[in-house]
Amino acid sequence: MKSPNVDDYIQKGMYGVKEIKPDERRKFLGTIRERIVVALTKSQVMEKGVYPEVIQLMKEHPKAILLLNGDLDYSYLTDYIHNARKNDVQFSIVANKNHDTNIGLVLTYNHAIDKEEIYIQKKKEKTVTISKRKKKPLSSLLNFLKK
Repeated sequence: MKSPNVDDYIQKGMYGVKEIKPDERRKFLGTIRERIVVALTKSQVMEKGVYPEVIQLMKEHPKAILLLNGDLDYSYLTDYIHNARKNDVQFSIVANKNHDTNIGLVLTYNHAIDKEEIYIQKKKEKTVTISKRKKKPLSSLLNFLKK
């Protein structure tokens, strides 16, 4: 390994410490994709209640760290913070004023785990469909003729 020289020192002073995958780190609240157990978008975190999948993953991964987006109002984060404390999972609220991300919550490690699917699908709304009764062709014809 070569020793640092004056140019390296100047570059570090001007541009900061070199980071691996800086775009990923901005998107995923300071961590990189290969370390993530689960991620939720801002809109998912702002939904009423919590995702039970996240709570279950906190129980399965007690050494993981929960990162919460500091751009969200604290009222949306409190349920997740409460559950992190309950399950002895470390958490941190991350605020990056220079960059905006759509990620609201990340459960992550300090090392790579390479989980294939990290996103949870949005909660499905219960939809009620009202089926119309099929009219018999003959009754339609009679209604038409009555007019």
